[in-house]
Amino acid sequence: MKSRLIRAGLIAGVLLAAAPALAQTKWNLPAAYPADNPHSENLVAFAKDVEAATSGKLLITVHPNASLFKAPDIKRAVVTGQAQMGELLLSIHENEDPMFGIDVVPFLATSFPQAMKLYQASKPMIEKKLDAQGLKLLFVVPWAPQGVYVNKPLATIEDMKGLKWRAYNVGTARIGELVGAQSVTIQAAELPQALATGVVNSFMSSGGTGYDSKAWESLKYFYDVQAWIPKDYTFVNKAAFEALDKPTQEAILKAAATAETRGWKAWEEKANWYIDQLKAKGMTVEAPSPALKAGFQKVGEQLTADWLKKAGADGQAVVDAYKKM
Repeated sequence: MKSRLIRAGLIAGVLLAAAPALAQTKWNLPAAYPADNPHSENLVAFAKDVEAATSGKLLITVHPNASLFKAPDIKRAVVTGQAQMGELLLSIHENEDPMFGIDVVPFLATSFPQAMKLYQASKPMIEKKLDAQGLKLLFVVPWAPQGVYVNKPLATIEDMKGLKWRAYNVGTARIGELVGAQSVTIQAAELPQALATGVVNSFMSSGGTGYDSKAWESLKYFYDVQAWIPKDYTFVNKAAFEALDKPTQEAILKAAATAETRGWKAWEEKANWYIDQLKAKGMTVEAPSPALKAGFQKVGEQLTADWLKKAGADGQAVVDAYKKM
């Protein structure tokens, strides 16, 4: 009888010890950019905040640099439950829905305060569209303003004709078409190799992407056009989120709000640092000449008209709301 009681006590002890492990939930969060990019660093901090707030009940593993899924596949992976969360540049899915590309409409929002207003104006519509796909938006973080990297001086927009132009969304592909360049679709993780092998010799992106891809090793010029401020969106599979208990859901939402504030602050602080790094590495960094700027403005007007035509009444409503802020 005594031995049976001891045995029962041991079994109970093993089950109690195993209980926390059984209760632990592990999630994957694929992301598109290198581990030392501010977006990836912010995601890691977010995951740590969630782990701390849930006492280790929910563990989120961040997979940077498109190591788990390539950038264009991240959203689908989260929709289908292959990953529970994801982060990406939503504008790469503009072909799917024009509203996903609102933050890359040229010259609509070119400063961080303007970008925040545009985000606030467009957020309800984007949340609604993601929700219909089974996704819950958690937080949004900007990049730095976009400029043009190129292997030769640009005096006018006509100088871009014939360039091998990296495209990563509808807007950048359309720019290539309008200026007579040859567009090649290249995602961020593939850009360093594409530059090194000469697949592309020009692209439009932020100082951060130029730094990540070591653009100075292949290209010599950066024109600070400040065409738009794209944003990365972090979202969660809605069914996976709703399966969590209420305290864990609240921990995620609180950590997401913190991550959004932290991310905007980081990029505002680091935008000029990246430009300084490009200069330090030997790149010529210049504002566009009046003629080049006028050329980009003309291209921007065409792209804006294209976008408004595709986005229809919903798009116009968001732009009107943004302009009233």
